[in-house]
This record gives sequence, structure tokens and C-alpha cells, in this order.
Amino acid sequence: MLSFHPPPVYQASRCDVTHGVMGHLDPAQPPSKGKPWATLTNLDFVHKADLILPQEVFDVVQEKLVTDRPAPEFKRVVMSLHDILSGDFLTEYIKKGNVLMLSEGRRGIDNVFSLRSGQLVMFLDKEAYERAGLVGKPHGVKGKRGNKPRWIVEYQLTGPSMFPGKKGFDRLIYASKNAFPAPITWLFCNISTTPDPDPLSRHLPTNCAANPGVSRGLNAVIPKLTPPANPNALAAKDDFESFSTELYEWLALVRLQSPRIQVGDQIDPYLSRYRVPDAETEGEIRRISWQGFLAPSWCRQTLIDIITALPAKAWFSFSTTTFSRGLAGDNSECTILRPPGPSREYLMWEVRGHE
Repeated sequence: MLSFHPPPVYQASRCDVTHGVMGHLDPAQPPSKGKPWATLTNLDFVHKADLILPQEVFDVVQEKLVTDRPAPEFKRVVMSLHDILSGDFLTEYIKKGNVLMLSEGRRGIDNVFSLRSGQLVMFLDKEAYERAGLVGKPHGVKGKRGNKPRWIVEYQLTGPSMFPGKKGFDRLIYASKNAFPAPITWLFCNISTTPDPDPLSRHLPTNCAANPGVSRGLNAVIPKLTPPANPNALAAKDDFESFSTELYEWLALVRLQSPRIQVGDQIDPYLSRYRVPDAETEGEIRRISWQGFLAPSWCRQTLIDIITALPAKAWFSFSTTTFSRGLAGDNSECTILRPPGPSREYLMWEVRGHE
């Protein structure tokens, strides 16, 4: 794995590139450890996923991922923090089940709450933090917090001390009633069995679905998709860095359906000097996109379905983008490319935005 990132003075996103080989994939026993599977499983709250593939294998994937597969579902619901920390909702959805929840707001500006795998995380301004009386730690780049410092408070709600009567839990309940009493809008995704009766139903949630969007064919100039031999060798490191950077840029332009990669593009060089690097061939490319509130487990299963549906020699790219994580709108991305050929090689770019 190679890491390409500029000096910290620029405060830019960090990009790690991994070149590896996928092991044998058994759909009956889906992998969960090792890259790229663990990377997808450990994703934050996913907002968008994109699949890019050549036209000649598009029909097979469309049938399995779009026609025969239900769209991932999520809900929008208005609840107070106390509603989440009390009653059947806490017992059935958090203690026994597993849900993803993300509140409205922007980190760095608003008070934002999230819940994943039982871990409640609160991003608070100084006033809210002091009013809550909870124990947390400063949040943000040291020395860059200015006159409006932020704080982060975390609780593992599935822990043995998170029950009524325990000092830490009672303090959290007190804060939810007095410091954060107002109802707020949440995105909600249940990745376990729905309890019966459903504690969420009393809050009148709105059902949503991330229906896949299929783009029209894009007649594109396609660069070299196979990495250079032995990219870990010292002499080849610079070549691999250039190759992976240029290829990631091309994949990003495909996701944007940019005319810069189309065959016959005649943009004035004064406006754009981009040219597809190491152009090898031309072909029609299709894109399938999902947008909503997506579970990391859904992303991992989607990658499994893509691999099992496609011929072994077909290439594809699968990308995920998380919700914004900071004041500047930074988010994290993960892009996985399987080059053409039977070698089972893959390239993975992990872009981590600053919080």
C-alpha cells in the first residue's frame, strides 16, 4: 500500500492506494476480513455509490443489481435524543439490534449526533458542551479551533454501564432532557431484524429508497487500466504513483459523465488542457448510481454481487462516498477497480477528508 498526500500545511485530503489480489470469493461465506472487504465494512455513513463498467457486460449486471434486486431502504424520522435513549427503542434497536442514525446539521457549525454499532457520537459547540455537563475532548485540528472550539462526546450504549441507575447513563439521560430537548430530523437505517411491535412507528417515519439511476452510454477514450509490473519496487514507485493518480482522475471524470473523456472532445485548451493519459482504446461505458443513506454492509454485499455476476476477465470500478464530515464539506471516498484479465488484481483508493 502506498500513501500519496501533500505536506500538512495544505490541509488537503489524504489518499492511500492499495494494489493487491483478491482471494477466492465464495458467496455462501462472504469475506469480511482483509482488504477490500474490511475497508467497505468500516465505512462511515455512505451517501452515494457508483458502479462503472463497459457496455458489453452491462446487461448482466443491470439484471442482477437493478431489475431483480430491491433498492436499499432507509427512513427519515423526527425524534429527540431522549426518545432514542429511552424505552423500547433503546432496548430493541440499540441493545439487541443494530441501526445507523445520523442527525441533521453540519459538523463545525451545528450540533450533530450519530449512532453506529451502538456508539453514540456527539459533535458539540462550546455552549452546548458546557450546558450538557458531559465528559468529552476537543475536536478539530490542534491550533485551528479559533474562537469557536468544538467538542466530541462518545458513549458506547451497548456497554454494561449503560442502564438506568448507573451514574454515567443517568447523566446522559439528564443531558438529553435538559441540554438537547428539541426534536431533530434523523436518517435511519436498520441493518438487523425489525422488532415487532416496531418502536419507531410511533414517531411516524417517512420511508425512502435509494433507487438506482442508470446513465446513458458514454463513448469514452479508455486509458491503460492494468498497473505497471511490480509497483512496489523502488524504481517503479514513481511510475505507479503517476499511473494511479491519473487513473483515479479518469475514473472521477467518468463518474461525473464529463465530456472531457468522450471520443472526439474538442474543448478549447484555454478552458481545459486535460487529455486522457496512456489512451489504449475506445468504448462505451455505463454507470449505475445509488444515492441516499446506505449501510456499509450493503456496499460490501453489492461488491460481492458485482464480482459474482461479471465474467472473470471483465473490468469494473465501484466507488462509495460518505456524507460530509467537516466544515469545508470534506468527505471520504473509497474506489475499487478490478482491471481486465483473469489475475484477480485490484486497485483501491481510500480518500480521507479532514474533519
